[in-house]
Amino acid sequence: MFQGVYTAIVTPFKNGKIDYDSYFKILEKQIKGGVTGIVPCGTTGESPTLSHAEHAELIRETVKAVQGKVQVVAGTGSNSTREAVELTEAACKDGVDGVLSVNPYYNKPTQEGLYLHFKEIAEHSSVPVMLYNIPGRTSVNLLPETVLRLSQLPKIRSMKEATGDLGQMAKLISVVGSKMTVLSGDDNLTLPLLSIGGVGVVSVVTNLFPASIVKLVESFRKGDLETARKIHYDFLELFSLAFIETNPIPIKAAMSWQGYCTQEIRLPMTPLSEGPGAEKLKKAISDLLSKGYD
Repeated sequence: MFQGVYTAIVTPFKNGKIDYDSYFKILEKQIKGGVTGIVPCGTTGESPTLSHAEHAELIRETVKAVQGKVQVVAGTGSNSTREAVELTEAACKDGVDGVLSVNPYYNKPTQEGLYLHFKEIAEHSSVPVMLYNIPGRTSVNLLPETVLRLSQLPKIRSMKEATGDLGQMAKLISVVGSKMTVLSGDDNLTLPLLSIGGVGVVSVVTNLFPASIVKLVESFRKGDLETARKIHYDFLELFSLAFIETNPIPIKAAMSWQGYCTQEIRLPMTPLSEGPGAEKLKKAISDLLSKGYD
């Protein structure tokens, strides 16, 4: 089952195309930083604006580039069950270690609809499935009772939880027990979720600071709560500023400032606005780098 630190990786663009030179350098940084896995084609990777050909190619290139050094859990979600199944089957053929499947967005299905959607995906997947609950972007909440039903399916092994509701997360962990793992979908809730039984994070901030977030999670696991708390509080401002505009706008800007890629982003997303927010983000990153975080 999935546990540890996974990077919801950005997709660099240059002149309208995927910039693989930059992408491979970012992948190298993740591997060197000790992350457990890479999540391409997620929200942070601007999956809604990737063509089907780009989506498939990016997953294949990620699998080839990491050479088994870290896991690849590919985003294959859709609000069309048929399309999600097709994307999942294609990713499985390309050698991923798992797939990330988000709530069907816009349709607003019932809990029964959610159950049947994910059941269909799980039955067509040859690798473990990580569910992704993010009501803020999908307008539907995958409730613990529904996840408990889904946890009975052999391929559904994990949940990326991004409700922001620790109470719901605690209920989820209490009902699914050891049947599946729960990871935070919000950087700022990584440590709180670990404290109630979560086992890791699918992180945005690790694009820039992979080793530091890995150290936070590993310190908690070892019982070194002082170190885990210090990292958490040192990063607390960045965790917030990484979402001053819709993800992945801020992290894309931050990566460009540090020379990892261009700030190019696809419409309807736009580059980070200039102003006090951007300056605060630059300062937060500079302060962390000056403290030796990486």
